[in-house]
Amino acid sequence: MKKLQNLSLLIMGLLLLLSSELYSQYNPPQNERTLNALQNQTIVSPEIHSDNKVTFRIFAPKSETVVLIGDWKSDGESRVNLNKNTTGVWSITIGPLKPELYGYAFNVDGVTVIDPSNTLIKRNTKKNSSLLLISGNESDLYAVKEVPHGTISKVWYSSPSLKLTRRMYVYTPPGYENDTKKKYPVLYLLHGSGGDEDAWTQQGRAPNILDNLIALGKAKSMIVVMTNGNATEAAENGFAPEVPGQQVKTNDSPRVYIAGPFEESLVKDVVPFIESHYRVFNDKNNRAIAGLSMGGAQTQKIALDNPDMFGYIGVFSAGQRLSGDLENRYKELKSKKPTLYWVGMGLDDKRYNLVLPLIELLKKNKFSYVFRESTGGHTWANWRIYLSEMTPLIFK
Repeated sequence: MKKLQNLSLLIMGLLLLLSSELYSQYNPPQNERTLNALQNQTIVSPEIHSDNKVTFRIFAPKSETVVLIGDWKSDGESRVNLNKNTTGVWSITIGPLKPELYGYAFNVDGVTVIDPSNTLIKRNTKKNSSLLLISGNESDLYAVKEVPHGTISKVWYSSPSLKLTRRMYVYTPPGYENDTKKKYPVLYLLHGSGGDEDAWTQQGRAPNILDNLIALGKAKSMIVVMTNGNATEAAENGFAPEVPGQQVKTNDSPRVYIAGPFEESLVKDVVPFIESHYRVFNDKNNRAIAGLSMGGAQTQKIALDNPDMFGYIGVFSAGQRLSGDLENRYKELKSKKPTLYWVGMGLDDKRYNLVLPLIELLKKNKFSYVFRESTGGHTWANWRIYLSEMTPLIFK
């Protein structure tokens, strides 16, 4: 018995010695060790310098080309090649950039990717982009600050007009939950064809803009309603109820704007829901509506179809795309005496010529309006500015 125990101990010892020897003999190839070390290096991107120049970096040692794509050009997309160093890190320094909120991505050997070192991301219905905020006076309202903050709620509501249960975002101002007797005016804020109910919150920074304007005493406390302006959609992609047999939407899924269904649903479904579920005033002097691009066209139609419903109207980067007897319809709208008709358009916007007929129509009818011409094109940089400038003018 004792001999058997000794034999067992000997075998166990030999096995441990053999496994230890095999483990010690494993030595990864030099190139594998080097790659592992390089992959563990810290990549800082984007790096914002004191002069507002920005360095972008990405680790891609086996790639042949890397291109930086950004939206900081006023008249279109910026594309610039990065340079690779000996450690496999590609980089480029650009700028200085003016204070603003920008989106960017990398194109690596023909494949567009977000910045893996940057956790800040924005999305639209077509793509995701990395986010870059250059601080300064011009972008001050877009930043999160130490001020009282409102609340964003994702609210589901019934839309009999569209035969859907739909989702919208509702911003309630700081203090809404505390004073249960106070009532508020409402701004209905519409997105463009590339967006959904999330667009004005994520890309437009509407909650930050409202928080900061209210804190500065420049805007009145108000509720902001941000709906999905695509009449066939219940909510943004990935958040709508599944429909049996329906294919998952892709970035290439077509969207066709048909005037009428959404506009009717806003008037018949959204406004009544808000006025029955929130502490709001329900007269035209406490209702405003504004929208960008497609949302600007929807705003025009809603205002003309319901001339006594909204006291404040904002049309951002949208020309006159409606048909019919517009002159008489604008005369009727004018007779209802809206307090503000605000129009914004970028001088580099390819749709600039479309806004001129609208301005001429307003002039011809001696309609009181504000026309804000800005630099830049059909971009969120302009739409954030328009919201920041129009909001202090409403509900005064």
